[in-house]
Amino acid sequence: MIRDANRQPTAEGVREAARSIAAILPPTPLLPVTIGGVHCWAKAESLQPVGAFKIRGGWWRLSSMTPEERAHGVVAVSSGNHAQGVAWAAKRLGIRATIVMPRNAPQVKLDATRALGAEIVLYERPGEDRDEVAARLIEERGGTLVHAFGDPWVIEGQGSAGIEAEAQLGQTPSRFIVCCGGGGLAAGLALACPEAAIHVVEPDGWDMVGQAIATGDIVRVADDPPSTICDALQPDATKPVNLAVLKDRAAPGVTVTDEDVRNAQRFAYSDLRLVLEPGGAAALAAALAGKVPVDEGTVIMLTGGNADPARFARTIAP
Repeated sequence: MIRDANRQPTAEGVREAARSIAAILPPTPLLPVTIGGVHCWAKAESLQPVGAFKIRGGWWRLSSMTPEERAHGVVAVSSGNHAQGVAWAAKRLGIRATIVMPRNAPQVKLDATRALGAEIVLYERPGEDRDEVAARLIEERGGTLVHAFGDPWVIEGQGSAGIEAEAQLGQTPSRFIVCCGGGGLAAGLALACPEAAIHVVEPDGWDMVGQAIATGDIVRVADDPPSTICDALQPDATKPVNLAVLKDRAAPGVTVTDEDVRNAQRFAYSDLRLVLEPGGAAALAAALAGKVPVDEGTVIMLTGGNADPARFARTIAP
């Protein structure tokens, strides 16, 4: 595959990624769910081998690398789910992986990433720029940066979930409701299913993608952002490659509170028998709170299940 620094993600790239991923992973379930008396669907990406949809982008990015690139290894930045997706793909492909992770990442995600054989380099969040840490590592050691959302191959890999959902539903979904950090999954789904509406859902105070879609420009998080239990949805800003796909495709973004998210975690556990981490429940939270419309063709993305056990137990406790 030709390396091109200006490469943009494409619908054909999403289809190629879907074929590659289908060869190594079974589809994740598309589960029926009823919200406000309306029957719709939930795509359980929390049941992936690494507990999150990030395995898709990680696999497509690393499997698309040239032999020379593979020999020099990869560097990624992540709070945990992208870390595991990259580490899983790197282990399967025999590629050295170094992951830049926040020191305050959930221990379950740090442990799982190490267990997959990746080296972890910690940084302070807030306080340090993770992209700068990764850039220094690449300058010192070499390697390819595998960005968590601002990479065309990663975007295409994430979009493979839309190809699966369309096949399972037997028609193009009317809309996707998407947990959103930097916009990699949302952009991939927009390319996969160009006729479907895309609704991005972010934590209160961290709606960098929603604001960027509204203004047409990159928006950075405030200097003193509010705390959120959604550790997986806290990038400082989206990237131009994501905004280029989403600005004319996505509906206005919505935000959810921590309590909205906890309600969704409880609903998923009681009604769907699923464990969702906070960031993986944001889309469901928006649907349950009536912040996004649902119909019979709606697919709600349940994006991650790597929950801290003690915190999850407190959330679902009566």
